[in-house]
Amino acid sequence: MPGLELAEVILAVIVGTLAAIVYSLRVLIMLERRVASMEMNIQRLTSKVLHEEVVIERLLKGKKKK
Repeated sequence: MPGLELAEVILAVIVGTLAAIVYSLRVLIMLERRVASMEMNIQRLTSKVLHEEVVIERLLKGKKKK
């Protein structure tokens, strides 16, 4: 009987380790999605800023010609 208890403990440790790995992967996926969302927001913001810069440059070129 003592051998069976040791096997159960080893099995419990293995299962716990696997559960921790799965949980860590879940957290990593959630963080990756958040980072991807942040990157998309930054890209949208920079494209808006670039568009505004182009508009301002056109306005300044128009005033120089006059």
